[in-house]
Amino acid sequence: MTTTNRAAVASSLLAGALLAAATAVLLILAFPKAAVAPLAAFALAPLLVTLARGRGPLEHFLLGWGAGIICWAGACYWIEDVLAVHGGMAWWAAWLGFVIFCLIKALHLGAFASGAGFLIRRPWAALTVPALWVAIERTHGELGFAWLDLGNAGVNMSALARLAPFTGVYGLSFAFAMMATAVALLVLRRRRIEVAPLALLLLVGFVPRLPEPHRGDEVAVLVQPNIPETAEWTREWADRMYNRIEALTMKTALGAPGEAPRLIVWPEAPMPAYYDRDPVFRERVNEVARRAGAYLILNVVPHNEKGEPYNSALLVSPAGRPLGRYDKMNLVPFGEFVPAPVKALVDKVSTEAGDFAPGRRQTLLPMDGHRVGAFVCYESVFPDFVRRFARDGAGLLVNISNDGWYGHSAARDQHLEIVRMRAAENRRWILRATNDGITSTIDPGGRVWRNLPSYVEGAARTGYSYISDTTFYSRHGDWFVWVCVVVAAAGLAEALRRGVRGKA
Repeated sequence: MTTTNRAAVASSLLAGALLAAATAVLLILAFPKAAVAPLAAFALAPLLVTLARGRGPLEHFLLGWGAGIICWAGACYWIEDVLAVHGGMAWWAAWLGFVIFCLIKALHLGAFASGAGFLIRRPWAALTVPALWVAIERTHGELGFAWLDLGNAGVNMSALARLAPFTGVYGLSFAFAMMATAVALLVLRRRRIEVAPLALLLLVGFVPRLPEPHRGDEVAVLVQPNIPETAEWTREWADRMYNRIEALTMKTALGAPGEAPRLIVWPEAPMPAYYDRDPVFRERVNEVARRAGAYLILNVVPHNEKGEPYNSALLVSPAGRPLGRYDKMNLVPFGEFVPAPVKALVDKVSTEAGDFAPGRRQTLLPMDGHRVGAFVCYESVFPDFVRRFARDGAGLLVNISNDGWYGHSAARDQHLEIVRMRAAENRRWILRATNDGITSTIDPGGRVWRNLPSYVEGAARTGYSYISDTTFYSRHGDWFVWVCVVVAAAGLAEALRRGVRGKA
């Protein structure tokens, strides 16, 4: 190879790397805190352009993997702080863990780039590339950590958000990926007919609008106690914390004019809550429900027959009796359990002794002739899981969470955006109580009806309604993902059959 050729190859590789990095930056900016949502429609285009000009699957994979590393490092920078501050890791171990996390999660984008490098060269790229994106995006939860699906960026776009009740978040992801693919095809000066599938997005105008905003027919109280994450548990300290929670609850429930609340929600919080083992605590909780004359949902730590703790949502009646309990099924790696291979290196973020045990079934909580689906913290990232609450009859969804582990980072806003998408997918009110923010009421269109300020102690009266109708997505789940799997597989098979490797 001549010097001139080497220089040309180096220049080409540098240009490709810069375009891949541009995709990573656009993806980061599409999500909170920047939250420039329209960028989601262009984010994949730079990567796709360079894939169309690349020389082979290895180069494609490395470009995608590099973009993925930048993307996860930029969007989830807060993970290093969580590991260091709350996971008990030395600074070097926290950074090492964060780097390993980014390297592993970036494999998804590397896999996408490997396949998209073939698909972008074929005439049906505007359909097959977005289908491949969705098919791979759906694997994040099963492969360790789900966060920031591309479609979440569209929860504020009233037109695109109409897709959520039919396709779930993945329909919005497909739409954004299709727009980006069309942009890439235009940059590559491909035939206009190849961009024609973009016209399918015009059909969104015929999809029913999201529900109009309204306050709701019922009254609830959401409590945000702002309990320190690093406090040491003692009986005296716990008593002071529960005195604060009780005072906030009673002042807001009974000390304000207007209709008395029918439901009170306490958040997941970093403190002991042994309702089944501590009769003093149990009576305090029951008395709060009796005095308020309201149902109370709170976070508790029961134990199974082996003595293993659960992370659970408990419902107590206005008569002060437990009515039902849901045990969290989707536990957070390093947050609620530590994978066996790395137990010697790191403590988990939770201060509960021993790993939490996953719940065994998705239980609904009975309330006033209705049923409530209460999911705990990180479970909000699983669309198919949350929609089963609505499918099985939950007329209201409740999310109890402790986002205090995230500090003052973008993770809080990212998590809220995820929860909002769950509301839009299922057309359900979601009452979200957190330890120190972002405590919110989210309406069936995914709109935030009310927020409490973060990092302060507070409580809010808010409205909500029970809804019995189910959406197409609630009933049928990830059907759209399976359509995308078939389309992507067919596209890859056709591309490989025609031997498009290395051809423009």
